[in-house]
Amino acid sequence: MTCIHVIHENAAWLEPLAKALGRQGLPWRDWFLDRGVFDLSRPPPAGVFYNRMSASSHTRGHRYAAELTASVLAWLERHGRRVVNGSRALDLEISKARQYAALEAAGIRTPDTVLVAGKDLLVEAVRRHFDGGPFILKPNRGGKGLGVRLFHTVEALADYLDGPDYEPPVDGLHLLQQYIRAPVPLITRAEFVGGRFMYAVEVDTSDGFELCPADVCAVGDAFWPAGSAEPDQPRAKFTIVDDIDAALKRRYEAFLTANDIGVAGIELVTDLAGTVYTYDVNTNTNYNPDAEAVAGRSAMTALARFLGGELKRAASLRA
Repeated sequence: MTCIHVIHENAAWLEPLAKALGRQGLPWRDWFLDRGVFDLSRPPPAGVFYNRMSASSHTRGHRYAAELTASVLAWLERHGRRVVNGSRALDLEISKARQYAALEAAGIRTPDTVLVAGKDLLVEAVRRHFDGGPFILKPNRGGKGLGVRLFHTVEALADYLDGPDYEPPVDGLHLLQQYIRAPVPLITRAEFVGGRFMYAVEVDTSDGFELCPADVCAVGDAFWPAGSAEPDQPRAKFTIVDDIDAALKRRYEAFLTANDIGVAGIELVTDLAGTVYTYDVNTNTNYNPDAEAVAGRSAMTALARFLGGELKRAASLRA
């Protein structure tokens, strides 16, 4: 019997989807794709394949999981298998530089960004492009907000690079990025299933954190490109809102279609002048259960139903 194959490398992140698939009575298989043997001369199994490989997989000891997934996805696509979030989605997941190029091509504004290959080139690059103002340092391949830091001076960056806390990016590529000062410490993450907008989450960044809505992600002290002022009233860390700007939503959906991305969380921030900047696309997206309980929403249920519909279509094409 054909089934849904879920490609991933993090069992903790899979649990909510597994429960949603079970509630829908859908047949599915867990593909923990960190290592294995694959006969590329034979066709892959039948079914629908949902790729949840994460850009942060290397932080969990799965250094080559993304590279393995890229090869497996090529094999699946070569044989015409239905893949949700296939090769193009993975390519953008593991490279923010390529994300920004694709977003800009879709008419979506991103922060000014400088790509730097070589730790020793960072300080001079800041002096040339961002001297006199705050800037963000982030890895080209990250995930969960890992390695994202705000600096106000070149000297502070130099001290960090020479200190014990510096960690080189896994692909050797740094990004220096324009700091977006928001009127309140808030960013928005727009969630899409089946390439269509589902809801958005407003995220309070007043404490700084690694941006991962899942229960299993700890809230820490990572820096984030949003304002640092305290809000007038305490608010939940994650709050679901029903809509975003209609024109921006259309551009996001067109971007997802053009890049063959079925499931994604797209992050944006608004500056003091009201200009919206999009700075991250998460093709391995998680959802916050507390925020969903308050709003009476379930993204995993919507995702399971979408995958079930794709499985039914795939089966009808084989019949």
